[in-house]
Amino acid sequence: MAHYFSEDPKTASRPGSVDLVLPDLHLRLETDRGVFSPERVDLGTRVLLETVPPPPQRGDLLDLGCGYGPIALTMASRAPEATVWAVDVNRRSLELTARNAQTARLYKVRSVHVDEMPPDVTFKAIWSNPAIRIGKAALHDMLTRWLSRLAPDGVAHLVVQKHLGSDSLQRWLGEQGWQASREASRAAYRILKVQR
Repeated sequence: MAHYFSEDPKTASRPGSVDLVLPDLHLRLETDRGVFSPERVDLGTRVLLETVPPPPQRGDLLDLGCGYGPIALTMASRAPEATVWAVDVNRRSLELTARNAQTARLYKVRSVHVDEMPPDVTFKAIWSNPAIRIGKAALHDMLTRWLSRLAPDGVAHLVVQKHLGSDSLQRWLGEQGWQASREASRAAYRILKVQR
């Protein structure tokens, strides 16, 4: 079975589009099968984008697990002078994000495979709807890898469904030495704020 967290999805391509409509933004985004939530902008992503404070206006920002780009493009729209790194393991997702950024004329979005990210970049903000379904061990490895790249004053915001383990993830983050607090809760989703 193909998963959206596969590097090269074997699912046959069937291009589509979705509308991302937020109070400050309206984008039509190309989607395809084999990526996360191709039929509509996922509710967790929407909760994140409607809840988080504006991103820092300069510096490097990260969308961890970018899919076809709704989070990265929102960050870039809200912080046009910042560089937004959109990372994913899924090559189809990365191609869609790059095309969607070009269509939206958001030229400071960098669509990059997780293993090709320059090692010296640190992030003033990380926004993510993390791939919980990859399994707890893989999720913990992924978060350890990327949260360690937060700048000293950087802040991460993660959206996690309550029934998929948001409370246990918050506890685990605290056990790893992160300050993890629940910033919002809506429609069974939690927004976790993570700092050094």
